[in-house]
Amino acid sequence: MKKIVAATIGNCVHVAGIYNFLNLAELCGYQTTFLGIGVKPARIIGALQEVEPDYLALSYRLTPEVADKLFAELKNALQEAGLSHQKIIFGGTPAVAKVAAESGLFCRIFSGEEEEGAVVAFLKGETAGEEARFGGDTLVERLAQKHPYPLLRHHFGLPSLEETVKGVARLAAAKVLDVISIGPDQNAQESFFRPAEMDPQQEGAGGVPLRKEEDLVRLYEASRTGNRPLLRCYSGTRDLLKWADLTARTIKNAWAAIPLYWYSQLDGRSNRPVAEAIRENQEAMAWHGARGIPVEVNEAHHWSLRGAPDSVAVAAFYLAAYNAKKAGVKDYIAQIMLNNPPGTSGAMDLGKALAGLELVARLEDADFKVYRQVRAGLASLSVKPHVAKGQLAASAVLGLALNPQIIHVVAYCEADHIATPEEIIESCEIVHGVLKNCLYDAPDPTGDRRVVARRDELMAEAELILDAIRRLGAAETADPLSDPGTLAKAVALGILDAPQLKGSTVAPGKIKTRMLRGACRLWDEETQQVIGEGTRLAGGNWQRNDGSR
Repeated sequence: MKKIVAATIGNCVHVAGIYNFLNLAELCGYQTTFLGIGVKPARIIGALQEVEPDYLALSYRLTPEVADKLFAELKNALQEAGLSHQKIIFGGTPAVAKVAAESGLFCRIFSGEEEEGAVVAFLKGETAGEEARFGGDTLVERLAQKHPYPLLRHHFGLPSLEETVKGVARLAAAKVLDVISIGPDQNAQESFFRPAEMDPQQEGAGGVPLRKEEDLVRLYEASRTGNRPLLRCYSGTRDLLKWADLTARTIKNAWAAIPLYWYSQLDGRSNRPVAEAIRENQEAMAWHGARGIPVEVNEAHHWSLRGAPDSVAVAAFYLAAYNAKKAGVKDYIAQIMLNNPPGTSGAMDLGKALAGLELVARLEDADFKVYRQVRAGLASLSVKPHVAKGQLAASAVLGLALNPQIIHVVAYCEADHIATPEEIIESCEIVHGVLKNCLYDAPDPTGDRRVVARRDELMAEAELILDAIRRLGAAETADPLSDPGTLAKAVALGILDAPQLKGSTVAPGKIKTRMLRGACRLWDEETQQVIGEGTRLAGGNWQRNDGSR
């Protein structure tokens, strides 16, 4: 095992930075020893002779002129002891780092100005320059490369293709995020392969107007600078297999985001009947699974965005992963949208997320790996930019309790307008600040009794919903949870339902919910009380185990 000995020198008592460095080193497999603050050269030399570390890590964050004298004193002491060829690392303020560089004493200097992940890359021995440090061309490779840091992802798509191409290059050069999710406009999502059906009045609505294959190629080429972020693209709302092939060929799609129920007549984003949409979505999952491309099924948060009870969202979270595994997906991205619906408290948010994650964990095996991705709820951010910045940071802190491998950053400005590259960079830097303070050795709120109680409650409630779907299709299919007809019927009959689906031609929209005690709960209008899924489902007109009604 590699070893690091660390200390502050002079009379510097600032240890937060060096402690963070040692935490990182331990996560990267090093054995660490901290000598203390204000350590003299003689003690440092004694530790070097006793421990024989691979690196000596020193920190000083005070006066540059004093640092210059300290470095000269240490350099002379090391030479006299015959230890002048030790590998020494330095961390300090930019002004002191400049003096450290001039001293010629250090093999690597960190001033806090380098891109995030540089420390981890150094500790892992990735010192051969940019090419080596940013060489992960697939999601799984990039995750391994950045661990223990989570990847940062942000969506991006301006109403102008030219501005979007420039923006992608700007984001790549800034080196603040690892994945850029290209957001096409609605015309592209629905009618890229049917241009005659596009609505000219919707040009650039909701994203970048992609109109030909070369547009995606240009975006990919623009990203081949800086830290060469991975690219991915939202799925189409129809022609999903054509979209899959297109994005895999042009932008090396890092992972596919495919719904189970949505982008159909259920939400009006396409005219696909629900059962037909489910079938096509499953085929798209299988296409990616067969090619080893990870898949995210962005399902559960759509229900919560429409005011569904947390129990329905958790059941949908499980259904999404279940269908991905059934389709042959090996690497699955479980997206958790926090603060959704708005008004969800931190404790209830964590309980809801943990309920879904624990259910999905039952599906994991050697052929099905789950990666956790957290994000802020879009509808939860304020239109006031400074308030929204605080909300973004708070959401990131909460999300870290779920040990995510990916953080989907939502720009602080998005309650008001589509994010520019500069606003995305600022938002990512806010999250990097959270990571600096909270990624290691932070208190764990998941053991809070309220969180645990809500987790257990929602797992039981979701199981009732899943069991109702199983009973619904038991007489017609061996696997109701992946049968398009059964799943569509579950919505038509209201086993899965949301208040904001009222008026839908394919869902009842009769379910009632209330935000109470920080959670979205089932509500009975007649009794004016919270009820459970057992009560709601008992009155349903779906099949029981014995086939009777």
